[in-house]
Amino acid sequence: MKITFFGAAQGVTGSKHLIESNGYKILLDCGLHQGKRQEAYQLNKTLPFNAHEIDAVILSHAHADHCGMLPMLVKQGYQNKIFTTPTTADIARLIMLDSAKIQASDYQHLKNNGIPEKDLLPPLYSIDDVEAACKHFSEVPYARVKAGWHELTKQIRFKFYDAGHILGSAVIVLQSDEPNGTKTLAFTGDLGNVHVPILNDPEIIQEQVDAIISECTYGNKNHRPVEDVSKLLIDVMNEAVKHKRKIIVPAFALGRTQELIYVLHKLHDEKKIPNLPIYLDSPLGNDVTEAFSEHYEDFDHETWKDFISHHESPFAFKNLHSITSTEESKALNSIAGPAMIIASSGMCEGGRILHHLEHNISNPKSIIIITGYQAENTLGRKIVEGLSPVRIYDRWYDIKADILTINEFSAHADQAGLFNYIAKIKELKNVFLVHSEANQATTFEKLLNDRLPKLKVIIPQIQESFEI
Repeated sequence: MKITFFGAAQGVTGSKHLIESNGYKILLDCGLHQGKRQEAYQLNKTLPFNAHEIDAVILSHAHADHCGMLPMLVKQGYQNKIFTTPTTADIARLIMLDSAKIQASDYQHLKNNGIPEKDLLPPLYSIDDVEAACKHFSEVPYARVKAGWHELTKQIRFKFYDAGHILGSAVIVLQSDEPNGTKTLAFTGDLGNVHVPILNDPEIIQEQVDAIISECTYGNKNHRPVEDVSKLLIDVMNEAVKHKRKIIVPAFALGRTQELIYVLHKLHDEKKIPNLPIYLDSPLGNDVTEAFSEHYEDFDHETWKDFISHHESPFAFKNLHSITSTEESKALNSIAGPAMIIASSGMCEGGRILHHLEHNISNPKSIIIITGYQAENTLGRKIVEGLSPVRIYDRWYDIKADILTINEFSAHADQAGLFNYIAKIKELKNVFLVHSEANQATTFEKLLNDRLPKLKVIIPQIQESFEI
């Protein structure tokens, strides 16, 4: 079995891992590169392999850095199935449609503002390309729902375990009967935290595994207890009410938004936060939340206990207002605090959050809450690091707002969570660390070498190949 890493190797976006076995080529994920716009665009413009030669795609989950290049794959000639969980199939379509719309909107916005044609980045794909890609989805349930393997060929099969990262996310276990014996490879996709609202804890793989491709986004950090997050939100919202401040929250429309609303709903019901208006200004966030509501079977026991058993939605409560139209969104710029505005994208690389940052980032009365990991070179990362001024669209803004970071809302396991997961895998021999910047990966590599010295730990480079 041969593995070639075409994305998310020594970086956190563009997940693409090609597996070759018995003359069969399987692509694990096909995600967008994100970061410096020109650089990311060049990486996304051309696939690093021949789409016609791929026999199957297995998708771990619906985040754009894992699914966002599927329309390009199909556009460039892929003709076979894309296997994923039912929930991921529904949500990935929304994520890819939004990506197509944002590409078209940003292109037109910059064109209308007089940016020269040579500096414009034409959309990579259209809404029609997304719909064409979605026709290739083939839904496979979690192994806990339908025991057994899903066969790709007589020699190759796979199954899904719940990754606990976002709704529908999966750890992929791929098995192949080869001339020298059966090989088993696992891929975490993105691994979630334990005890997170809405989601089940990551399921432990039951099979013996030869090698695992593991994310290590937080390979050098441990999160604070979730209880600390609630206390911080309570303090910030009381501060906003007391001094009539606006809270701006960039949040991923998928996962982060729903978890934040869940926590706010619970705090509201417990009368722990003041009555200030909370605006969800994310058409995609609204669509994803609706899709969540159609997949209660994937929710954890706590969500059923807190809300569903009472015939109550986790994602709707008195103070929450959903914004849909552009006019409503623009009107939020003129409202006075106290108020909270939740908008995507989570790394501030597109979407309505950019307009809210334009109007608030230079206002000392504003509070900006960053709710998770910010990839290198993204606007969100620059804000966290205080690299003032920052460029939003084609203008520069000084950062005068208060900036708070809550990594506990990250959908990624921390160092302890990653280690505990890997340590429980039977007969594991090889670990490939991906979806991480260099510091996180090397720190986690050292931890694994110190505590599990029998493991061979590898941090692959882009386009590097290995045999297992």
